[in-house]
Amino acid sequence: MTDAEEIDVLIIGGGINGCGTFRDLCAQGIDCLLIEREDFCAGASAASSRLMHGGLKYLETGEFRLVRESLTERNRLLSNAAHFVSALPTILPLRSRFGGILPSIGRFLGMNVRMSDRGSLITRAGLVLYDVFGRSYRSMPTHRVLGRKALGDRVQGLDPAIFAAGLYYEGQLSHAERLGLELVLDGERLNPRSEALNHARILSTSADCVTFASNGTTRTVRPRIIVNAGGAWIDAINRDLGLHSELMGGSKGSHLIVEHPELFRALNGHMIYFGTADGRVNLCYPFMGRVLIGATDIPIDDPDDARCDADETTYMLAAIREVFPDIHLTEDDVLYRFCGVRPLPRADGDIGLVTRDHSIVTLNFGRNTPVLCLIGGKWTTFRSFSEVTASQVLDHLGKPRLRDTGDMAIGGGRDFPANGKDTRRWIARVAAMTGHSDARIATLLERYGTTAEQVAQACKAETMLTTLPDYSAEELATLCRTERVSTLADLLLRRTVVAMSGRLTSDVVAECAAIAAGALGWSAERQRQEALAIPLDQPGSARMQIDAAPRRAAI
Repeated sequence: MTDAEEIDVLIIGGGINGCGTFRDLCAQGIDCLLIEREDFCAGASAASSRLMHGGLKYLETGEFRLVRESLTERNRLLSNAAHFVSALPTILPLRSRFGGILPSIGRFLGMNVRMSDRGSLITRAGLVLYDVFGRSYRSMPTHRVLGRKALGDRVQGLDPAIFAAGLYYEGQLSHAERLGLELVLDGERLNPRSEALNHARILSTSADCVTFASNGTTRTVRPRIIVNAGGAWIDAINRDLGLHSELMGGSKGSHLIVEHPELFRALNGHMIYFGTADGRVNLCYPFMGRVLIGATDIPIDDPDDARCDADETTYMLAAIREVFPDIHLTEDDVLYRFCGVRPLPRADGDIGLVTRDHSIVTLNFGRNTPVLCLIGGKWTTFRSFSEVTASQVLDHLGKPRLRDTGDMAIGGGRDFPANGKDTRRWIARVAAMTGHSDARIATLLERYGTTAEQVAQACKAETMLTTLPDYSAEELATLCRTERVSTLADLLLRRTVVAMSGRLTSDVVAECAAIAAGALGWSAERQRQEALAIPLDQPGSARMQIDAAPRRAAI
């Protein structure tokens, strides 16, 4: 095919692993093309518990290397992405002293053993290991064990049977989708010859070439190597490449965001990470003025079928009563449901015991083009997984690694103020330069990190929205024009936290659709269709559900 563009690397799938690999390869001077069928981080990457955590429960299955890697990466992200990743004090309720010892031994030996209680002895041992494994780049306090009185001073209304608790710290990720976008934009800045395209659809393959459509144009590329970062859709992508594989065995995970002031106050800024009577581990923590609850872990054959169903909602609401018996949640309290499919390797047995570690399987496309299939992984370890992937690509291309990404800040995390004094100084400088108030600049800094300076400069004269008074028409128009917004869902579900914070109503949709239409040149009919595509459960309601959208990967 004579008109094919020669490229070094084609990355298929714009979830967090695809975005991270794109940035790493761009930093090494490799020419990359990333294509994503939907939007960057629109699938499982948008449906996590929004934690940067080590995975305390993985100690039970002996995955010490994974926990050590996760804790190191968590600590790095607290610095490299300080605008979106912050410390979250976490409570581990304790109901017994000796519970869980024998089941833990069984799990460590690979047995399918139910774990319904984790007592104080085994919890203390786990937290000591957690502290040891997390000593690299440590930026948070080590663990403590709280007696009932000290625990009651921190969190109100816990079940009286909880006699003590472990207190330790994890990382909270406030805006997962923007972090993925920033990796893409950083990659293009590092290597302007590379590009990342969302809403791109593969049309066909021939010999060593891939033909796809993007923004109304059709292109054909001949990559020297392909990275399949399609997550739960890896096997589907391989089929479209003419390859047979049965690599994936996904697990559906659903979460809820509820509006319940009593529960929000009871948590007092803490996450409760607790085992339930059925042996699962669940969590709840304050999130954007509401409470995030998760998560289920259910085997699923077809990721296109993933949806947070009524049984899952009932289960998660009931789980809260096991730790807060006097707090009653109902479906009327649920503002937002989201569901994704974890890209786990195919395995038999209890899905909860399947490794969350990452691995790479290599297949061949066309005459002899390697296809690296990225299996598994956690949000927390995306950088290290991307580094492993990029190193394999570099070996294949015979190119050296030029830059280490371990200490590379991400997007608005570059030059982020390190303390309150630096924050006030930064805000005052940008406010004086742009004419905005200190309060407005503080809002933009929280929203975009240091990229807020560019946003503020583009919005010197602002018209605040009627439905969202803390957003301006100029702010949203700037996002539309500069951040690859192609649909209204891109803007409301991923470039902003309007939906995730439970503020998305039909009036909000209508006002924002008009702004996007003006910025992107949509017709009146396109504007109407984009508004109708936002999945509100009821007209005028902020209640909505986001599922793993069909074929999120770029296939």
